[in-house]
Amino acid sequence: MDLVVVLVVCALCLLFISLWKQSHGKGKLPPGPTPLPIIGNSLQINFKNINKSLSSFSKIYGPVFTLYFGMNPTVVLYGYEAVKEAFFDQGEYFSGRGHFPVAEKAKRQKGVIFSNGKTWKELRRFSLLTLRNFGMGKRSIEERVQQEARTLVEELRKTNALPCDPTFILSCAPSNVICSIIFHHHFDYKDQVFLNLMGKVNENAKIQSTPWVQEKHNKQTEFTIESLLMTVNDLFSAGTETTTTTLKYGLLLLMKYPEVKAKVQEEIYRVIGSHRSPCMQDRGNMPYTDAVVHEIQRYIDLLPTSLPHSVTRDVKFRDYLIPKGTTILASLTSVLHSEKAFPNPKTFDPGHFLDESGNFKRSDYFVAFSSGKRNCLGEGLARMELFIFLTSILQKFTLKPLVDPKDIDITPVNTGLVSVPPFFQLCFIPV
Repeated sequence: MDLVVVLVVCALCLLFISLWKQSHGKGKLPPGPTPLPIIGNSLQINFKNINKSLSSFSKIYGPVFTLYFGMNPTVVLYGYEAVKEAFFDQGEYFSGRGHFPVAEKAKRQKGVIFSNGKTWKELRRFSLLTLRNFGMGKRSIEERVQQEARTLVEELRKTNALPCDPTFILSCAPSNVICSIIFHHHFDYKDQVFLNLMGKVNENAKIQSTPWVQEKHNKQTEFTIESLLMTVNDLFSAGTETTTTTLKYGLLLLMKYPEVKAKVQEEIYRVIGSHRSPCMQDRGNMPYTDAVVHEIQRYIDLLPTSLPHSVTRDVKFRDYLIPKGTTILASLTSVLHSEKAFPNPKTFDPGHFLDESGNFKRSDYFVAFSSGKRNCLGEGLARMELFIFLTSILQKFTLKPLVDPKDIDITPVNTGLVSVPPFFQLCFIPV
């Protein structure tokens, strides 16, 4: 009995300390649900659909609130205004990478995605410069994407119009583009080296770069073999999985809404024809297709929340004082599915990106690539791949679902860190 009393007292003390730290400790954190000792608010959060929980909390505590994941506080930003104010207006102060246990256990902090401070700044600058030197943003990169699109079409043609799961073939295309940029080599989709590279980048990537030999005796350098290998791994993982999932989800949505697919194909044949390869210059003359690509990204809400940020110094934000190092989580869903910017945001409607005259309409609420100083490093390449790959597929094939369009389920099977589409098969019918 005495042991039980001691445990209860200890638990109450921990709870008291937690509450005291939240309201009276260093800084003044935003309000939030009362955390339990040790586990924080974990029991109040649906980790399979985090954004649903964040939406519920925002209705109670407003657009800026605090959650405890274990003993660590996380400040959540909900809605366009809060996200903009933090990531744009005070972008430098909110540019740190927050606590991310999986990445830390895998020692991913040395790459460009999960690193911090000087390491992150130098690796990001190095990555951008190197990608530009390798052709990013130039015609040569577009030619590689076009070549990969032709390879993708040929691989899909080999399915002989039989039912298939397109995931593997779709993942090969963006991965091969990254290979062509970094290694200047195009792999056959059945090449065993390529298959191993896709699965285990760290074991097979062999990088030869002069900055290593300039820097190998500099104990302060960020350009170690380990950090550069992790940066390459980051480029592969970020540049392959996100584009693949978006393409896959896009095909599912186009089968669900055949009238949208028909309008896209009509625009493709009118502007490009049936033989010439699509190029980025075509996009300006294809407002409906451009709107569809944007609406796919907006609707599927690939990353419901940003990867965790952190503040790089004590920051005064609205009426609060957020201590240096505090983790920041932004709800991208609250921006992409804002009723203010997108009428009927839960409905797939390319009209969200078209004006009354049918011209493409940009939106500040389009944050599919996140926002601020930590936005996606390969956004330009991803935009190019999505447009060229999708138009190339629709130029050469009719997408035939195995069930009636009205029976196609487009509900994601998981909306934790990434929104994952349900499993499906389709037939690629040559046109």
